[in-house]
Amino acid sequence: MKSVSLKHKFKQLNWPMVIFTMLVFSSLIKLGFWQVDRALEKEQRQQRISELSQRQDLSLAQVLTLSGLQDGINDLPIQLKGDFVGDKIFLLDNQPNKGRLGYRVYQIIESNGDAILVNLGWVQGSIDRNILPEISPITGQHTITGHVREVEVGIQLQAQNLTNPSWPLRVQQIELDKFSELIGKKLLPFVVYLDKKETIGYIKNWQPIVMPPEKHRAYAFQWFSLALAWISLMVWAAIKMAKKDPSE
Repeated sequence: MKSVSLKHKFKQLNWPMVIFTMLVFSSLIKLGFWQVDRALEKEQRQQRISELSQRQDLSLAQVLTLSGLQDGINDLPIQLKGDFVGDKIFLLDNQPNKGRLGYRVYQIIESNGDAILVNLGWVQGSIDRNILPEISPITGQHTITGHVREVEVGIQLQAQNLTNPSWPLRVQQIELDKFSELIGKKLLPFVVYLDKKETIGYIKNWQPIVMPPEKHRAYAFQWFSLALAWISLMVWAAIKMAKKDPSE
């Protein structure tokens, strides 16, 4: 059998398949590195939360002065003294707790002229979607402690229609601008999550970090393993096809 020149072999390559192989391989590698980056971000946030837990609770004025910092205001401990607005309750839909679906209850507290949305905790929902949970609004003046979280707007397939609301209002996403229009007052651009030690509110089942760094690293290992398996498979297939090439 005559040896095939390198130039001829180069021309014989199935370039669409080569390009497809490299695109899949690079995508898998990128997904792996993305998970590695996410693990590092989670570790940094864990360290930040640990450091902030040692700090004294901040006042609302102090939190507002820190809003321009590079690290932001997420997870800052806060103490608020104000009056709850009892006639406006928001129920965030489709919130799980130990395999059950329910709602997160949000209510507004006014402090020194500012309006802040407060996450009061989780309540179980009914199988009948037409039945909302019975919520007793918190009224009067309270001093509460919690942690600050900036609102991250997720992907919505359809915009929320909040016209002609009936209270308590079931919502699919926290949208502070729209909520501000409903109550006729500008809400501050963050939510206060009540501390678990607070006696008011409902089941406080939130976690600052839902997926730990170790899980991200496990996912990264899976993506890198898939990339290695994919490129190995395609190289094996190319060698096998080359052996069947009658020109060799």
